[in-house]
Amino acid sequence: MRELRYREALREALAEEMERDPNVFIVGEEVGYYQGAYKVTEGLLDRFGARRVLDAPIAEAGFAGIGVGAAMVGLRPVVEFMTWNFSAVAFDQILNNAAKIRQMSGGQFRCPMVFRGPNGAARQTGAQHSQCFEAIYAHIPGVKVVCPATPADAKGLLKSAIRDDNPVLVLEDERLYGMKGEVPDGDHLVPIGVSDVKRVGEHLTIVTWGKMLSVSLAAAETLAAEGVSCEVVDLRSVRPLDHAPIVASVEKTGRALVVQEAWPFGGVGAEVVDRVQRECFGSLKAPVLRVTGRDASMPYNKRLEELTIPSPDTVIRGARAVLAY
Repeated sequence: MRELRYREALREALAEEMERDPNVFIVGEEVGYYQGAYKVTEGLLDRFGARRVLDAPIAEAGFAGIGVGAAMVGLRPVVEFMTWNFSAVAFDQILNNAAKIRQMSGGQFRCPMVFRGPNGAARQTGAQHSQCFEAIYAHIPGVKVVCPATPADAKGLLKSAIRDDNPVLVLEDERLYGMKGEVPDGDHLVPIGVSDVKRVGEHLTIVTWGKMLSVSLAAAETLAAEGVSCEVVDLRSVRPLDHAPIVASVEKTGRALVVQEAWPFGGVGAEVVDRVQRECFGSLKAPVLRVTGRDASMPYNKRLEELTIPSPDTVIRGARAVLAY
């Protein structure tokens, strides 16, 4: 085990896969000479050269399309969006080309590629740069969507995504890039589509993913001091979604709270609630509640931004509401 920052774990995953497979290359804005907007790709241009670390112009639809074409002819591109907000410009390439080419070609073409970058709010980046996209992309058949919350999962999921024969979207988080955590030595892989219990508990199941894992764990720590034992399940992958650990946990605790940063309407949390009420109806002692971001565009004001994004306090209030039912 070694302690790495989240960005270092991603960089290590990229470097290891580029060493292992000469078909892997990186393309995106500022990934090369600037060393990466968030320093995830720092040093990779010097190590692998300009044929495999390609700086792209501000044209997301263009370089996403280049990635799709490269994947169709056997390469394994890693396309970096400086933020997933900018991926909106490339919707057609991701949703209509990458996601559908295998089915529409009758299996004659595959699209083994990765789209990656920070998702959700950073700090005072405003309404157009603070949105969560996991529910939008998870709605589309043909892609896989992962949201790593720890350095170990960031490395393991990115390596698995690069090796996958389907398009995989890796939604990271700018606020997590500096996080430190233990990362296993060796060829560390985390399977896509497998949830993970990050904290064992008895009284309440908290289901979450991405940035909200650390928020949920902080809330669980506070509640533990009050005698409330929370089990925290990290989805890690929102498509495919592994609900077996959620079901097992809720059947044990009888209560569930889903925590997401994204807007409430049509979110991944709603899918989780649907599965829990269908699979665990006989075990539930209370309705399944959600803690979400506010149903509004993100304000720029720092205090208002803090009130818009779920915090440990809002998770604690949600947990108390479930427990009090």
